[in-house]
Amino acid sequence: MFRDRHEAGERLAEELATTQWQRPLVLAMPRGGVPVAAPVARRLGAPLDVVVARKIPVPGSPEVAVGATTPEGPPVFNRAGMTRLGLTEEALADAVAVEQAEARRRVEIYRGGAPEADVRGRDVIVVDDGLATGMSARAALGHMRESGAASLVLAVPVRAPDAEPTDLCDQVVALEVPSGFRAVGECYADFTQVGDHEVRRLLTSG
Repeated sequence: MFRDRHEAGERLAEELATTQWQRPLVLAMPRGGVPVAAPVARRLGAPLDVVVARKIPVPGSPEVAVGATTPEGPPVFNRAGMTRLGLTEEALADAVAVEQAEARRRVEIYRGGAPEADVRGRDVIVVDDGLATGMSARAALGHMRESGAASLVLAVPVRAPDAEPTDLCDQVVALEVPSGFRAVGECYADFTQVGDHEVRRLLTSG
């Protein structure tokens, strides 16, 4: 469906460029969302920054996520998943603390101590490389929801049919919504993991 994240970003930029934005600001979700967001920011003539969200894993099963959090929270949870696994917020408290600490570490690495962008009165476009469950996006959008942005848009190249957090933003833009969606990585020919060095390079190169 997409050659790589850069090509997906170029296509997403074409779609977003058809809208007239008010002082747009592009916020990428690291790490995979940054190579997608960079062409979008260039095309819209917008600053590029990050909004960091981390998945909250089930204790003892790091591959299974039941929520997500930003550096300071509050976390968001998949309540149905928690019930099915017999988990409570208290049981996940340590996992939340670990992921929030990692999110703060990444913010420091990516921003280098610079303050969070002021979004007041701007059209804020949050970009990721795709939505599977949408938990990380929900955490990021929840963090931005009360920020004073003129509008809040989530933009991705591809999403699962049931991943559309319109309750937390004004609009969701997705180029592809395949009915047989199984994983974001299956929608890319090249889905190589993005490293911190590449994230920093893209953020500083504009």
